[in-house]
Amino acid sequence: MEIKIQSIHFDATDQLEAFIEKKVAKLEKSLEEIQKAEVQLKVVKPATALNKEASITVSVPGQTFYVEKTCDTFEESIDQCVDSMKVQLKKFKEKRSNR
Repeated sequence: MEIKIQSIHFDATDQLEAFIEKKVAKLEKSLEEIQKAEVQLKVVKPATALNKEASITVSVPGQTFYVEKTCDTFEESIDQCVDSMKVQLKKFKEKRSNR
């Protein structure tokens, strides 16, 4: 699985990128045929609480999944995105296996 990280209007630290790659790589356990995952990080309205927005787009053959969360920290946003994505992938896998 290819993981692409894009930080908009700021530079993500190596530590943050390593955290994201570690978390997003775990999605492969939910669904093995994930081709690529794109992570976008944005700071929305600087100087306010809940201003770190993260979104994850996951591509599998014939399907694309998207999740977006806004929290106080990017780590928290990524955690919530990964959790939501796991739920989507699990539903997709169950639907597919029922056919």
